[in-house]
Amino acid sequence: MRNLCGRLSCRSNNDGRLKRSSIILFFFLLIIMETITVGILGATGAVGQRFIEALSDHPWFELTALAASERSAGKPYSRASNWRLSSPLPDEIGEQVVVSMKPEEVEADIVFSALPADVARTVEPAFARAGVMVASNASAFRQEPDVPLLIPEVNSDHLGLLEIQREARGWDGAIVTNPNCSVIMLAVTLKPLMQFGITDVKVATMQAVSGAGYDGVASMAILDNVVPYIGGEEEKVENEAQKLLGRFDGSSVVDAEFDVSASCHRVPVLDGHTEAVWITMADDPTPAEVRDAFLNFDPGLDLPTEPERVIIVRDEPDRPQPRLDRDAGDGMSVSVGRIRNGIRYIAMGHNTVRGAAGASVLNAELMLKSRLL
Repeated sequence: MRNLCGRLSCRSNNDGRLKRSSIILFFFLLIIMETITVGILGATGAVGQRFIEALSDHPWFELTALAASERSAGKPYSRASNWRLSSPLPDEIGEQVVVSMKPEEVEADIVFSALPADVARTVEPAFARAGVMVASNASAFRQEPDVPLLIPEVNSDHLGLLEIQREARGWDGAIVTNPNCSVIMLAVTLKPLMQFGITDVKVATMQAVSGAGYDGVASMAILDNVVPYIGGEEEKVENEAQKLLGRFDGSSVVDAEFDVSASCHRVPVLDGHTEAVWITMADDPTPAEVRDAFLNFDPGLDLPTEPERVIIVRDEPDRPQPRLDRDAGDGMSVSVGRIRNGIRYIAMGHNTVRGAAGASVLNAELMLKSRLL
């Protein structure tokens, strides 16, 4: 793997020694793998730019293809896109020529899809049929029974659907999706609480404007305002959460048995979705027991994009807040606070990092480590 020795970042214990698992994984990758080439579908959009940010210096993946619509194809990326992130556009990426979204023009082992759902519905299967793994941020296939809806720390066993998908559809490649941005924050915090027997979940989301894309919400609609409706969002939160936290029985996913009820709202925040969560649990845990469950949640996947702490507990009475906490764990941690009797708490995470591009990259890392590519 190109530059693996120089670029692999292994976690350290408090005494500065490398974790043994990181060393083992390093040599595993060094011995059995060649360079894994990756491309981005929808590379010029907001999530596409987050993919570039995550992949341009990735220790396991080499970014070789930037694909977009026909109006962008054939242009250097710096001319085809309007870079809107605070991090600089890498020079080599800016010079790379954008190609069209056709399998024969995208040289990659994995493609990361930042496409709108209607476009993804036709483009993503074309790549899967061509033998390419698709790590999708789009909603088009999330509820398909043979497509994994994946959060590595929550339901890694759902990758067992890949064999079923390939056999049923006759694909050499496959599609794996990450959930809706709000669902990711919710499901990550629900996973460690399932030990207490969840019976009912209610959530009110306060979602940043970046979740709708750069041109998604007019400034005159959102400034000095809260919009108490996001089309289709509540259904996604309710349905996707049950699939994510459901049980894989070897041939399909059986949805979680508890109810989820959501109310979704757009607020004048740039990045970072905040959620107020109410949970009923059969074991009726105390706030202290819930806090300990959050603190002890350690999936231990040892993936490059996985944060040191998946869930960060804030004990201040007025945290988490998007402006202060969205970049925790390089944007991949979910922060929780205000854990109260009931059980009630606030969850918050970066919607275009943890909730979008970072989620797809983490999924691809898990597939690679699991030798499913």
